[in-house]
Amino acid sequence: MIPTQRVILGAGLAILLIITAASIALDVKSRSDAAWVHQTVRVQKKISDLRVLLRRAESAARGYELYRSPAFNAEFQAVRAEIAPALAELKRAVRDNPDQVKLLEDTEPLALRRVEIAAEAMRLRAAGDQAGIAALNGKAEGRGLMDAVMGNLDHLSAEEERVLAARSQDSRRTGIVLLGIDVAGALLILLLVALVMRESRRATVELESTLSETTAANHALEAAVAERTEHLVNAHDELRLSVNVLQSTFHSMAEAVLVIDAEGNVLLSNPAAERMLLHRTGMNLRNLRALSDVFHGDGVTPLKADELPSVRVLRGEKFEDMEMIVRPHSGNPPRHLMISGRPMLDGQGDISGAVLVYHDATMSRETERQLYQSQKLDAIGKLTGGVAHDFNNMLTVISGNTETLVASLKEQPELQRVARLIDEAAERCAELIQHLLAFARRQPLQPRDVEINAAIADIAKLLRPTLGEQIQIETVLEQGPMTAHIDPSRLTNAVLNMAINARDAMPNGGKLLLETHRVVLDEAYAQAHADVVAGPYVMLAVSDTGTGMSPDIQLKAFEPFFTTKEVGKGSGLGLSMVYGFVKQSGGHIKIYSEESHGTTIKLYLPPGDGMADVAATGAPQIEGGAETIFVVEDDSLVRTFVTAQLQSLGYKTIAAPDGKTALELTHAGQPFDLLFTDVVIPGGMSGRELADEVAKLRPGVKVLYTSGYTDNAIVHHGKLDDGVMLLTKPYRRNQLAETIRKALGGDGMAAG
Repeated sequence: MIPTQRVILGAGLAILLIITAASIALDVKSRSDAAWVHQTVRVQKKISDLRVLLRRAESAARGYELYRSPAFNAEFQAVRAEIAPALAELKRAVRDNPDQVKLLEDTEPLALRRVEIAAEAMRLRAAGDQAGIAALNGKAEGRGLMDAVMGNLDHLSAEEERVLAARSQDSRRTGIVLLGIDVAGALLILLLVALVMRESRRATVELESTLSETTAANHALEAAVAERTEHLVNAHDELRLSVNVLQSTFHSMAEAVLVIDAEGNVLLSNPAAERMLLHRTGMNLRNLRALSDVFHGDGVTPLKADELPSVRVLRGEKFEDMEMIVRPHSGNPPRHLMISGRPMLDGQGDISGAVLVYHDATMSRETERQLYQSQKLDAIGKLTGGVAHDFNNMLTVISGNTETLVASLKEQPELQRVARLIDEAAERCAELIQHLLAFARRQPLQPRDVEINAAIADIAKLLRPTLGEQIQIETVLEQGPMTAHIDPSRLTNAVLNMAINARDAMPNGGKLLLETHRVVLDEAYAQAHADVVAGPYVMLAVSDTGTGMSPDIQLKAFEPFFTTKEVGKGSGLGLSMVYGFVKQSGGHIKIYSEESHGTTIKLYLPPGDGMADVAATGAPQIEGGAETIFVVEDDSLVRTFVTAQLQSLGYKTIAAPDGKTALELTHAGQPFDLLFTDVVIPGGMSGRELADEVAKLRPGVKVLYTSGYTDNAIVHHGKLDDGVMLLTKPYRRNQLAETIRKALGGDGMAAG
């Protein structure tokens, strides 16, 4: 081999060694870049997890503030315990970046302080400390802390995204350089082989020696190339895995995610966006705006064009939990959406697009509305029940005395007519109180298994003369035996009230339809209606072809004294009484109505056990007796009236204003044949508890209860306890006489 060729060959080998060394160095850097990319993805995941924990803690605190539910408190405490470890893990993940560590150290006390404020607010609300709550709210510290924490996390996330982009770009450049080096090495090898083949003609011995050396070098280079290729494939697989994880997360999110450009065109959307918003890649949000009416969270105030989330975010605004209600023109149900938005910036800091995240809060808002409505009706019911006792005490005295007054004024017709007017007014007051108690679920029911089809058929006959000829009454009754466990008299009153409402909604005539069906309300329905227990029911539907109700009227239809009728034509207690009866019976009630088309009210009643019970026949009225009646009544007017009525019937009476006095008389050996006690009496002892104590001293004593308001002392699950006799206030003289004789005759039951 001539010197020139040897120099060329030596230079080529030197270059090849340099290429190999550079390839090894770049390979090390490629693996390092891949590791950094993976690390950045992990940090982003931890930032997202921390943000979710903080939002969950804040959401649980709000839920507890609204509903005082122990479930929200438990969720808050569980999430609170995870926040500090999540912060610690995030700090460890970014320990190689002093700036990010410093930002997290500044963020950590803010986040922990925000959680502590939420915990303090929950403790104050649980303790009912309104002054403490007002002082805490007055500082307005919580929202500022949360904004600062979220701003720091956004800054940290943006920095990680910037680092991820830089490292990904660097990794791609390294891969390209590696590929170029490998190709150059291969070309250089081919060049060297060609040179050796030319030299083989001149010196066989040198050719064999050079060929041997070249073959060895070739094997080494091939091994190096194979090793580098394997490293590149592994790095590519790791990157592809990371991308797949991110894509899977994006596509499996329950929230709808839209990535848009500066013109509002959808660049990227996940399946949830297509399901929830009907938005797909390639659509323009400005064109989609014409397909729906959009409102603020109140559902009334229209959202202006410059207030739309896409417009706001492309102006550079960042926002969280923006409320918006969308009503599609297609007739699909409206959606209640919570929206978060973040603008995207290019390398020069200009807005190049945005990311919008939509959360469908339709179901949760509907549940909140139902819960609020239920709580409002319960509160009205408690208020109603609270005043009924005193009203009925007064009505007992008024009704009883006016009844006596009417009888004693036979010789004075004018005065007797006035007395009858007073008596009729008292009777109407008593009916009003009974309707209010029905709504409040405080009426003592006497349920039994009722054959519902037979009952509805009988009620339909009763309705025909009541509603008039202009109303066509039809029944659609499911075939076969079907019993419901209800109070039949209350059912009749309920259907009559609904039928009268239907008649008034059809002033020009129409059709009233009564339907019965066996139905099963499943778990999904029960979850969507907070007061419903899943299971079988007997469904009774009352439908009309009248004017219908607007959504606002439907929300208020069960409230007492709410009416759309003219003054003097309706008390507003009909549907409230039906509501109370159904709820107290353990059922469910639902209104379906459309304006100008009609209304359907569905009653879901608890099913019976089988055969219908036979109603007991009424006992004949019995007047008077000679036994001794022990009257326990705290209201002096009622006590005086009752003892006078009993004495007029021939009974001897003993009276006590409270349980303590009654027990003292019993201990002293005072004889009596019947304990006649009010359920609600002062002194820390109910009438039921008094009867139990008296029964210990005198086993087998006969007891008759009276009350204008029945609480849980003798009524459980909406019905009287077995064997308990109750005379409901206000009552007439003949009712008093008949019930006293029943109790004395053995139809009553010993206390306990």
